[in-house]
Amino acid sequence: MGKKVVTFGEIMLRLSPPGYERFVQAEKFNLVYGGGEANVAVSLANYGLDSYFVTKTPQHEIGQAAVNHLRRFGVNTAYIARGGERLGIYFLEMGASQRPSKVIYDRDHSAIAQAQPGEFDWDQIFTGAEWFHFTGITPALGDGPAAVTLEAVKAAKAKGVKVSVDLNYRKKLWSQEKANQVMGGLMDYVDVIIANEEDAEKVFGIKAASTDVTTGKLNEAGYRQVAKELADRFGLEKVAITLRESISASDNNWSALLYDHQNYYRSRVYNVHIVDRVGGGDSFCGGLIYALLAGKSAEEALEFAVAASCLKHTIFGDFNLVSAGEVQSLAGGDASGRVQR
Repeated sequence: MGKKVVTFGEIMLRLSPPGYERFVQAEKFNLVYGGGEANVAVSLANYGLDSYFVTKTPQHEIGQAAVNHLRRFGVNTAYIARGGERLGIYFLEMGASQRPSKVIYDRDHSAIAQAQPGEFDWDQIFTGAEWFHFTGITPALGDGPAAVTLEAVKAAKAKGVKVSVDLNYRKKLWSQEKANQVMGGLMDYVDVIIANEEDAEKVFGIKAASTDVTTGKLNEAGYRQVAKELADRFGLEKVAITLRESISASDNNWSALLYDHQNYYRSRVYNVHIVDRVGGGDSFCGGLIYALLAGKSAEEALEFAVAASCLKHTIFGDFNLVSAGEVQSLAGGDASGRVQR
């Protein structure tokens, strides 16, 4: 059994029209389950770690189906609380070429959004754990989940557990002001932060110079400064920034930057033809956490994480269903895509 890792957040029911149909065309929907921290938990389980996902789901059959879906991929669900009336839902319309993907949320009053402090035995949950991961999505669901997240990170640090956060700013869930207030209070307990081109600006007002995400123009020097500012402001061990250059909805250049107070590392750049980009950032988080726990160097961990996320873009659904060996092969330079016989 691998090292124990814990993630906390919401798992949702995802409904998407077949292929590249628009919502207004759809007569049926494909069904999968997913959510930021659940996606990370599945990645870590795939890599052989003892991966636990903590959430709250309804007692009824839809809640059970979500739990079963996690179990199918090796995630330990022993700490999931049951209660509430509904599972959150989101609808995803797949973009193509110059037409962007669209997401519509139907997640108000979901079970996890109604969670309150005291519902989870964090002392037991973190016993024997080495890493805890959450995202900025969960505290954005309401004051209850925000308080539970604070409860969790405090308990994790009391147990000596490493804590990582993916900022994951979602403008449909809360304001920049509220995000700054809540996330700022959580950062005292964080060791490693992962962000994308926009997160640091939206949540903490730290903007990369000479960058426009709508044109795909990225300035690496600007992001180096963003990483340093985040590390200095919050006393972080490591800052990772994923760098997505959007050529279109179908084709992106994908890479990342890692800063560890001593050095900056920039990964190789992958030109990705996208099957499904949802969960791309989560797969990066899972790869980075696994690689750091496996004792890889900062540079090796960055390359593993970017390769893992590159592969996720080729897989339908939220989960990154790849093995550590497959990721290592790509990170090692085999990007041919040739049939494996």
